[in-house]
Amino acid sequence: MHDLLTIGQTVHTESVNLPCTIEKFLGGGGQGEVYQANLGGRSVALKWYFPHVIKVDPQQRSRLEVAIDYGSPQEQFLWPIDLVSEPGICGFGYIMSLRQPQYKTLVDLMKGRIKHNFRAISTAGFQLADSFLQLHSKGLCYCDISFGNIFFNPDTGDILICDNDNVTANGEEVSICGTPRFMAPEIVTGQARPSTQTDLYSLAVLLFYILLIHHPLEGQQETQIACLDAPAMTRLYGSEALFIFDPHNPANKPLPGYHDNAIAYWQIYPQFLRDLFTKAFTKGINDPEHGRVRESEWRGAMVRLRDAIVYCGHCGQENFYDVARIERSGANSHFCCDCHHQIRLPPRIRIGNQTVMLNHDTQLFPHHINKYLFDFSQPIAEVSRHPANPNLWGIKNLSQDNWIYTTATGELKNIEPNRSIPIVGGAKINFGNAEGEIRI
Repeated sequence: MHDLLTIGQTVHTESVNLPCTIEKFLGGGGQGEVYQANLGGRSVALKWYFPHVIKVDPQQRSRLEVAIDYGSPQEQFLWPIDLVSEPGICGFGYIMSLRQPQYKTLVDLMKGRIKHNFRAISTAGFQLADSFLQLHSKGLCYCDISFGNIFFNPDTGDILICDNDNVTANGEEVSICGTPRFMAPEIVTGQARPSTQTDLYSLAVLLFYILLIHHPLEGQQETQIACLDAPAMTRLYGSEALFIFDPHNPANKPLPGYHDNAIAYWQIYPQFLRDLFTKAFTKGINDPEHGRVRESEWRGAMVRLRDAIVYCGHCGQENFYDVARIERSGANSHFCCDCHHQIRLPPRIRIGNQTVMLNHDTQLFPHHINKYLFDFSQPIAEVSRHPANPNLWGIKNLSQDNWIYTTATGELKNIEPNRSIPIVGGAKINFGNAEGEIRI
């Protein structure tokens, strides 16, 4: 049921007075209704506000004008393009790009309604961290990170971020404080307002949800609450917030039968990722100013997680290479999280401080040789099979540059574009900006 606009009705953009015709009702929420509309032959999404929302939030229009003036931080944001209104129709709205059908809600992920894989999940985590880094670098604050604002493609991990009409300049007063379970503890207790600093906490919660399908504060203490009313939520997510994997306080540990997702996934992920979550929900709770994990740290961790993927030779399940596990238990310590068979680790290449597992489908990207160039659409190298001998594998040069290959015996060879070098332990590749060493 939709009440604000009707199919076939036309409103106009405020900047250049272009007609925008309503084609289909897409859904409604607490602030207004969203429609598919035709703008000059292009399908767009149009959000129109309820009159009472405009009344209680008189700054909504000015926030949108600021956002439109700033421009989208990057393509992942379904950013406001223009305001729309019409004489005789109460209120106003805005247009943005239309979400394509391959993008699913995170609620679908939480409820297990869609299939996903670790590569897609780590890619989604990277794009989330990178998107909020770009947003915050513009001096903007999102204010309301939650499930409802993020969509992702379960095949590729690509994300879209909607509801950008709540974005404001950092430090500005806003009418919205956030969504329960995602708000930083200092907001829950009324000690702070939304800011880029509280966005960092909400981002960490969202990443924990995506990777572990669970909330980082919902452990034993949650099971002891008979009624999760407002005072109980204030204690659980605010004044008495305690990480379920706090290494120094087990009072809120996850319980088998209640929190099985968290228990299972925590064991699967490498130690470096567990350490980052531990920082985010221990020091990040107790010392918000200095303890929060930055967007660039999450971005680096998600790239590292992608590079750590290995496949089980018995069942094909994705697993993760974990140096800390080897240091604790030895070289033969990797067992499949699904079938529990021992995993035979593939060769790997060490480039600077990055370790990339050389699976049959591994690709190298610009950031592997220049840490500031993130572009997953342009691989510079890939693992490839020898055309005449399927038992031989190599690394193929997909870049436009020549590489210098140093064999394990010290011989130098020039590797031109579209040529491959064999994967041999001790061999080195000089990519120009960086050097990698193959390890077996």
